Amino acid sequence: MVRHFPHYVVLLGIFTVALFGFSVFSWDRAFRIAIVIAISASYVSWGIVHHFLHDDLYPEVVVEYVGIALLGSVLAITLLL
Repeated sequence: MVRHFPHYVVLLGIFTVALFGFSVFSWDRAFRIAIVIAISASYVSWGIVHHFLHDDLYPEVVVEYVGIALLGSVLAITLLL
């Protein structure tokens, strides 16, 4: 876990920036949806890079990250609308 710590700091930073964007642009629904899509893409990209660097990147892993990102996006966008 300790050797993965820098990777998780980056992921935490991505989520922190997204939460900051949500609070700053609370009045703009379309921009919040764009933030949801951007964080989902960032999450998938982070997962691919993370697993690539640790030599355990398989198609199943990518499908899992895409599935979780899609589920989170659908939930968040549904709540926003």
